[in-house]
Amino acid sequence: MNTFAKALVSAAVITTAMTATTTAVQAADKLLLKTPIAFGSHLPALGTPIKWVSEQLPIMSDGSIKMKIYEPGKLVGAKEILGAVSSGKVNSGYATAGYWQGKIPAAALFSAVPFGPEAGEYMAWLYYGNGMKLYQEMYDSNGYNVHVMPCAIISPETSGWFKKEINTPEDLKGLNMRFFGLGASVMEKLGVSTSQLPGGEIFGALEKGAIDATEFSQPAIDQRLGLYKIAKYNYFPGWHQQATVFELLVNKDTWNSMSKGQQAILDNTCKASVTNAIAEGEAMQFDVMAKAKENGVHIRYWNDTMLKTFEDKWNEVVAEKTAEDPFFKKVWDDLSTFRKGYDLWESNAFLPRAKNN
Repeated sequence: MNTFAKALVSAAVITTAMTATTTAVQAADKLLLKTPIAFGSHLPALGTPIKWVSEQLPIMSDGSIKMKIYEPGKLVGAKEILGAVSSGKVNSGYATAGYWQGKIPAAALFSAVPFGPEAGEYMAWLYYGNGMKLYQEMYDSNGYNVHVMPCAIISPETSGWFKKEINTPEDLKGLNMRFFGLGASVMEKLGVSTSQLPGGEIFGALEKGAIDATEFSQPAIDQRLGLYKIAKYNYFPGWHQQATVFELLVNKDTWNSMSKGQQAILDNTCKASVTNAIAEGEAMQFDVMAKAKENGVHIRYWNDTMLKTFEDKWNEVVAEKTAEDPFFKKVWDDLSTFRKGYDLWESNAFLPRAKNN
């Protein structure tokens, strides 16, 4: 074999080796996020955001990142998602931090805050205040091996479906009610027994009388659950959840193995999902509410006495929780400081909106 032929063979060998190496590197760089979700992907603005993310990721990353979602309970139970992601049983999961408040009291503050920030203010604190720093610190300081990203947000929920009219605090005493997050602590101070049933169990519990009342989410989502068929009094405003944040948790080892580009794609896709989720939620509520009367639903706005009672009891809950848990106090103090500053802007920039009953 002459020198030229040997050179061609050598070049071919080297090229083949380099191609194989490049292919191997590319294959190694591909990431499949196996993502159990806490809310059915059919639920608008609640489960649809993560489905949207799973559809966008392979497009935005040119196939470098794919996400396979698992409906609630199919791979991991909703309340088990944090532990499963941290341990590496799965490499990601979608839920809301309020689910972990039994283990981490401050987690509820990164989910929904009674009389708390609306969506815009919440996002401002998270992204441009100390919110995200504290959010990640919360998981790190409690030994969870996860990286957290807000991946959806919705605006106010309804504050409850009742079988009877509620006009005074005494009307709540003795009720069994499904209630979420920090708002449940408020209701308990008013003599309500609360439980946090998953969405799929609420209708059956109402129908059988295991619970007397419930809250779950926004009108368009509650309609999917058929709550209006049993409880005919739907109360507003959603004092307990003026905005609700949903999180994507990624196992930290998985996160650290991703390229900077992949991390940026995932982070920015979640930020886009936040925008998409609130737009979707805002667009679909009024049509459902307009048709409520056809289903025999009475839409009610809490009277001033009830709202004042809820707020007074919430202040009691805050005092107790800040005294019990130092990190809850740290987050609460930071959020409160941010909100005091934001009040100057909010009180001057926005038009007051009249209440239409």
